[in-house]
Amino acid sequence: MLAPTELLSFLLTRGGREYRVTALLCSGRGRKATVRELGVYHLTARGDQVQATGPTGQTRALSHAEFLQVFGSYTLTAPEPTGRMTDLGPLFAETMGAPA
Repeated sequence: MLAPTELLSFLLTRGGREYRVTALLCSGRGRKATVRELGVYHLTARGDQVQATGPTGQTRALSHAEFLQVFGSYTLTAPEPTGRMTDLGPLFAETMGAPA
């Protein structure tokens, strides 16, 4: 399980790739501790924003601060790659240098 700051760092180093995570809400302590699944989110870091698609299918572009505000009270499962690339720019950045 990851904290939102850890997930944001993970996504930023893998920009353009979509990952699936489940948001969990942990409450209580000891024997009364409960973990409730809030839904599956599809997340992609794109520059200074994170594209988040929630369980209802609604997509929002969040700044890093907004991402931490929205997901700050949740624990998140390990990100699973969906195989979807939403931005191929990072793949070609090194080969698109100035002409020789």
